[in-house]
Amino acid sequence: MSLIAEKFSQIEPSQTLAITAAAKNMKDQGVDVASFGAGEPDLDTPDFIKRACIEALEEGKTKYTAATGIPELKEAIREKLLLDNNIDYSTKQISVNCGAKHSCYNAILATCDPGDEVIIPAPYWTSYPEMVRLAGAEPYIVETKKSNNWKLTPEEFENALGGATRMVILNTPGNPTGSVYSKEELEALVEVAASEDVIILSDEIYEKLIYNDKKHVSVASLSQEAKDLTITINGFSKVYAMTGWRLGYTAAPQEIADAISIIQSHTTSNPTTFAQYGAVAALKGDQQIIGDMVDEYDMRRQYMLSRLQEISNIEIVEPDGAFYFLVDTTQIGLGSMNLAEKLLSRFKVAAVPGVAFGHDNSIRFSYATGLDVIKTGMDRFQEFCQLH
Repeated sequence: MSLIAEKFSQIEPSQTLAITAAAKNMKDQGVDVASFGAGEPDLDTPDFIKRACIEALEEGKTKYTAATGIPELKEAIREKLLLDNNIDYSTKQISVNCGAKHSCYNAILATCDPGDEVIIPAPYWTSYPEMVRLAGAEPYIVETKKSNNWKLTPEEFENALGGATRMVILNTPGNPTGSVYSKEELEALVEVAASEDVIILSDEIYEKLIYNDKKHVSVASLSQEAKDLTITINGFSKVYAMTGWRLGYTAAPQEIADAISIIQSHTTSNPTTFAQYGAVAALKGDQQIIGDMVDEYDMRRQYMLSRLQEISNIEIVEPDGAFYFLVDTTQIGLGSMNLAEKLLSRFKVAAVPGVAFGHDNSIRFSYATGLDVIKTGMDRFQEFCQLH
């Protein structure tokens, strides 16, 4: 008899973390690896955020808080959502969680039952299907098209609807594709969702990382109907370089917010108390740090774009957001795991295999790393492609 729950037979470990761990192990052994694995900014958390956390520690702010976070942070999030996203939530509708990944899982757990289906456009962030399975529901994968910048169309969404459909997951800007949905595209998707009362999980963790004069639009801002169906997910990891702080948040209709609060009260309790004071400082401090970060990423993005465009046997769609390139490697003729393993072992380049995102003929490069690493890695990748 197995000691492990039956549902774990369907769960795969995170390929993004696995490839990053393998690259780190090689680096620890002195191997010069150009790593494009995990989606983690190489920039440090700004000093004023760290100081706020240190001050909180020194002031003894190390005890339990309410399960959904300190009032100061929830109010700062409420103000941010109103100012930046044009969504008016009360603090009772906001829950601070242990990272945006945790926020997504709480939201799925709060709304999905066994037998429910969750529509997930592919390529998708690697954890979405596994979170759905852990909640006892079933992922329903919809293949999107490169010709449409990997975005779900209303027709694809409508064709995927069934009697068991409970939720659709939208991620804009997207990981791994960097795709950004326009207002018109989102309005069309909301119309489909509203026709069947399908809950929309809107993962907006990369909202500030946008290029090419594109604009981020929050799904819940489109109409009262959209807001009533939407769970907005965001956090601090990407734009404030606070990945290890593990702070994310949900904003949702009151019934869902109450359920998330109950889940959190019985699982993690509150997010780390003193870290929350750093998050307050992040939201209330000088936001120019974000503009500077975006400028840096855009410079790297344009350089990587120019290098990838030089390689004849791959295809790419220029990303408008986040900090990734999804590289179509169909012409190379290797499965993504095989390709990624050869690339790492023989050419010392770490990239995430596309199978982790539901698209096996691809690999993902993150440009949240230094330009020197990007130059070295692109040289090696180009050499790899020339040999295949």
